Amino acid sequence: MFVFIRAITYAALFIGLVLIYVPARLLVWSGMVRPVVLDVPQVVGMVIGTAGAVVALWCILAFATIGAGTPAPFDPPRRLVIRGPYRFVRNPMYIGAGLALAGAALVYESLPLLGYAGLFLIATHGLVVWYEEPALRRTFGRDYEVYCGRVRRWWPSI
Repeated sequence: MFVFIRAITYAALFIGLVLIYVPARLLVWSGMVRPVVLDVPQVVGMVIGTAGAVVALWCILAFATIGAGTPAPFDPPRRLVIRGPYRFVRNPMYIGAGLALAGAALVYESLPLLGYAGLFLIATHGLVVWYEEPALRRTFGRDYEVYCGRVRRWWPSI
């Protein structure tokens, strides 16, 4: 039960900062306001954003239930998580968060927010390549290597 509390706490802090606070500041800074009417871009954006949020939450639950850990680098899963969304792609949490940001950019029709989503994905790519993957190789060794051979980093394998 304690792992769920930790996972929810860390996820709430990450989501609150990276997916809500910073985008809100960008929208205020760029003068964007909530659209008065819902048109096609807003509906598509809500669908994409919701799908991204569902994927990210599924990942958090997988980390807690399968991995007995959290998404936080200082409290990682104790077991290699290769089930759930991780059976399709190695980094579904970042993809989900990126989709949530891209969906919000569509809802607000905001180029600055779309740029932020792009920067988020570039930053997470760097984090994955230079920190997470080496750490996972050290921690899980051959099991992680086999997983990397079966599942791609960013593009889902179905």
